[in-house]
Amino acid sequence: MSTALNTLLQHRELWRANRLSQTGPATLPSGWPALDAELPGGGWPLAALTELRLDQAGVGELGLLLPALARLGREGRRIVLVAPPHIPYAPAWQAAGVVLSRVLWLSPTTSRERLWALEQSLREPSCAAVLGWWTGPLPDVQCRRLQLAANAGGGLGFLLRTGMTASAASPLHLRLGLEATPGGLTLRLLKRQGLPPARPLFLNYREEESGHALVSPVPARPAPGRPVARPRPVPA
Repeated sequence: MSTALNTLLQHRELWRANRLSQTGPATLPSGWPALDAELPGGGWPLAALTELRLDQAGVGELGLLLPALARLGREGRRIVLVAPPHIPYAPAWQAAGVVLSRVLWLSPTTSRERLWALEQSLREPSCAAVLGWWTGPLPDVQCRRLQLAANAGGGLGFLLRTGMTASAASPLHLRLGLEATPGGLTLRLLKRQGLPPARPLFLNYREEESGHALVSPVPARPAPGRPVARPRPVPA
């Protein structure tokens, strides 16, 4: 190997595919040290859209995201929920440290309106975190539009998807599969910058802090005739 090539390979900005990237966009700690150790940059990426694949809504995804959301809420930052399938359970969110006055709940009624609401929220710099729920396939061109919007807004973006197999392709750079496990949540890093972990991660948290306790069992159904993507108060 030539001296010039060896010098290039030792450069700290050069990423090799068999290594976990420690450079790149800024991140926010997830609140789970074991997960942060496996995420490029040591946390949830800012100015990016992270995909969470769920067998069904309510497996514990909100418990996973709650530490980061609570931190943003305490800083007075805005958190946006786009088309959650269940009513957020306000007492549990508040007990976990989320400032309810900083949570905005949008309930568009069609797929087109949902994409519009999600894209506009991701693009808005005042929205520090945006969670959008989606069922079934989503064209790559739409995923890229959402990623560009997240890049422009600079906040945390999460696309929570159901009705998808773990092997289905996606252009998003960070993808995780979530599975409910007694006492916690099992995570599989489906895609990241670097080789996937050898084993899934298990996050252990108390039952009352799980995603099941953070939503009401009553589905969130928007009232007919209301404006699309309107703010709705988090139930008391």
